[in-house]
Amino acid sequence: MYDYDLLVVGSANADLVIGVERRPAAGETVLGGDLAVHPGGKGANQAVAAARLGAATALLARVGDDGHGRLLIDSLRTAGVDTAGVLVGGAPTGVALITVDPSGDNSIVVSPGANGRLTPEDVRAADGLLRTSRVVSTQLEIPLETVVEVVRSLPEGGRLVLNPSPPRPLPAEVLAACDPLIVNEHEAKVILGDSAAGDTPEDWARRLLAEGPRSVVVTLGAEGALVAETRTETERRTDESGAGVGGAVGGGVDVEVTRVASVRVDAVDTTGAGDAFTAALAWRLGTGATLAEAAGYAARVGAAAVTRRGAQESFPTGAEVEAL
Repeated sequence: MYDYDLLVVGSANADLVIGVERRPAAGETVLGGDLAVHPGGKGANQAVAAARLGAATALLARVGDDGHGRLLIDSLRTAGVDTAGVLVGGAPTGVALITVDPSGDNSIVVSPGANGRLTPEDVRAADGLLRTSRVVSTQLEIPLETVVEVVRSLPEGGRLVLNPSPPRPLPAEVLAACDPLIVNEHEAKVILGDSAAGDTPEDWARRLLAEGPRSVVVTLGAEGALVAETRTETERRTDESGAGVGGAVGGGVDVEVTRVASVRVDAVDTTGAGDAFTAALAWRLGTGATLAEAAGYAARVGAAAVTRRGAQESFPTGAEVEAL
């Protein structure tokens, strides 16, 4: 029934990376190392990460008819991603300008380019890809109206994973389709509003669930992740495991919150680690894993990714993840 374990609908960028001793403050110039050009973009990153883990993966994206676009398509094909949905033309390939400090932390500015021309019509034309994919993952480096069309085009029984990056307020229609919504602290606070977010990841997760998603994952960097799901009164009464931390959101619905540990590693470069996490989680959900199980695996994938420089070049194989 399914040709693909995962369809990623999203961006494809050329990452222009410079190492710096420290990231500049406003109005400040700092000297960096040599410029490196890598294939990137949150959509392409997720597709490559999933394919390297062993998932049958396709990408719906748009690149320019230029050198950066050819770099991206070559990288996708090398990783084993089906590129039938990668459209060419309309604008130059998107570019991400990335600075990385010695601790591995990064700052990123994105010029969307062709990503901004991925339209709802492109999604409708790719109906065959959506209908034959177990899980669909998307982000916000493409137009919001295109993400809305992805939601509306999901086949019956389809599962949507959304990482709202770069973050912005989301329509109720999109939030209600997320299973899960994957956020870090910054993304959670943008969606909720700083004053309403609360003080802890548990607070963010519960408040986000109250906005409509079916489940929420909060990524916590080296501290792993937190997963939150709603349980009805009936499910709560029949659950005898005692796992998780409960908390009511009203209407006879409880929230089950579980912390997921990561693996301690020496971080070299965090670029793309969140994309690797999301791809791994989405793939594992499609294989039947619980949300907590999928997040645990994804945390190990993300940890492996930060031990090497670059985005797609850093993504581990399934065997490398098991070695952790």
